[in-house]
Amino acid sequence: MFSSIAGRSVIVTGGTKGIGKGIARVFARAGANVLITGRNEADAAACAEELTALGGGTVTYVLGDVASAASCAEMAATAVERNGGIDVLCANAGIFPDSKLATMTEADMDLVFGTNIKGTLLSVQACIPALTASGRGRVILTSSITGPITGYPGWSHYGASKAAQLGFMRTAAIELAPRKITVNAVLPGNVATEGLAELGADYRASMEATIPMKALGEVDDIGNAALFFATDEAGYITGQALAVDGGQVLPESLAALEAAAD
Repeated sequence: MFSSIAGRSVIVTGGTKGIGKGIARVFARAGANVLITGRNEADAAACAEELTALGGGTVTYVLGDVASAASCAEMAATAVERNGGIDVLCANAGIFPDSKLATMTEADMDLVFGTNIKGTLLSVQACIPALTASGRGRVILTSSITGPITGYPGWSHYGASKAAQLGFMRTAAIELAPRKITVNAVLPGNVATEGLAELGADYRASMEATIPMKALGEVDDIGNAALFFATDEAGYITGQALAVDGGQVLPESLAALEAAAD
């Protein structure tokens, strides 16, 4: 049995939908008071209302852009004001526009790196004082198997940003250890999010065929991994990356999965 995190203050950037919403839901169910961030007020307000209605901790929101230092400072200040401090930062905000390398523009690169890398650094930087004051600060990054482990055409800038997050994590873990702050990362594989249903059952089946467990991950699977890193019991774990992918990165080919079924 893990220690309760009820009443702790948690920030989830990009928490209004997808994996971020799943992370926020898991923490709220565990009784944490969660501040989610996003850019669209209608989405943020609806998400906060929905998750608060589940019971457990409260969920509120603040609008902002993690690529802006001023916006990240406002996010941290809001969490301190509303929830009494910051115990956990889930640096989840990220974008993944498709663009092949041969035609990728500098603007494409700046957009992805600005949100996924710069946004991660700025979010963490803004929260350091409050995480230090917590005495048990936790930073959990949402990286990906794409970049650190695998590649996918059209996502070279995305993959580079996700690999860069792990490079950041390792040094940040060293620098923040004297402050009793741990820094870890979750690496999702293919996860079922809101947009997947629009692609149809055949598309989902083709994705599931490449995963040894024959199922896509759910957003709560990523949230549960983040919750573990936030517990007191994970207090001696830092600088580590955990793939949550149903074994997706394991087979060397589809033939390996076919052989497993024999």
